[in-house]
Amino acid sequence: MTAAPLIPAADISSVETPSGKDAAYENFPVGSWLLPARLRPHVATFYAFARTIDDIADNPGLSAEDKVARLDVFEDVVLGQAADIPGYEKAAHMRDSLLQTGVEARHCIDLLAAFKLDAVKSRYRDWADLMGYCELSAAPVGRYLLDLHGGSRDGYGPSDALCMGLQVINHVQDCQDDYRQLNRVYLPQDWMDEAGVRVEDLDDPQTSPGMRRVLDRCLEATEVLLADAEPLPGGLRSRRLAMESAVILGLAKRLVFLLRRHDPLASRVELSRADFIRCGIRGVLAGLF
Repeated sequence: MTAAPLIPAADISSVETPSGKDAAYENFPVGSWLLPARLRPHVATFYAFARTIDDIADNPGLSAEDKVARLDVFEDVVLGQAADIPGYEKAAHMRDSLLQTGVEARHCIDLLAAFKLDAVKSRYRDWADLMGYCELSAAPVGRYLLDLHGGSRDGYGPSDALCMGLQVINHVQDCQDDYRQLNRVYLPQDWMDEAGVRVEDLDDPQTSPGMRRVLDRCLEATEVLLADAEPLPGGLRSRRLAMESAVILGLAKRLVFLLRRHDPLASRVELSRADFIRCGIRGVLAGLF
């Protein structure tokens, strides 16, 4: 069992380091009305847990050692290996939710492993290395939702592909901010080397031809992941989750389209309200029929 980091009692609330990001910040719906009402509180608990540990990993004011120490305690609390500790309430709520639903804790533990990796690793040598990270940072989200909603006839594969594709989309979308604020680069280093670009080029006001080739290569690989995710809605046992996954798949395709045509270094590339409405209607119909 990991000892809790030594934080002054008067400052115990600083265990969490909220970024101000919430579900409204995300590209894709989190626990929307499409999901069964009885399960939405558990989805909200999982999101709050994931958001909290992500914010700790992304806090530039914490040392790598401090981040890992805090995340270790989150792990102990989720696993029931530590009594409730002030400042770690989100982990205790997550543990209670898992006990109520019967979902295994491994998805939370994988997320914690990803964010511990974020604390100490800032570069990825190739696509396989990046996919290894996404298997920890993204795939567990879909796996949790599948387990919560009764699973899929196709197993985890299509869900993993969708979640990992969403993660890469976020990496391309936020590549400049990740570099400037956290000195993290989630672009394959070997692809950058082949294109003759440096990580410092991410600080430019617009993409160079070489950086554009790297981003497009990431988006091409993402399109392969999204193609692998196509069977997801049809294999789900929950019709409501099928509708939500179909909406998310449509939004992901639309965002890839936009990122191919706009420069994420010049300005943030985002979905419009019309995109959400259009993909929402199509996704609901696809999930139903």
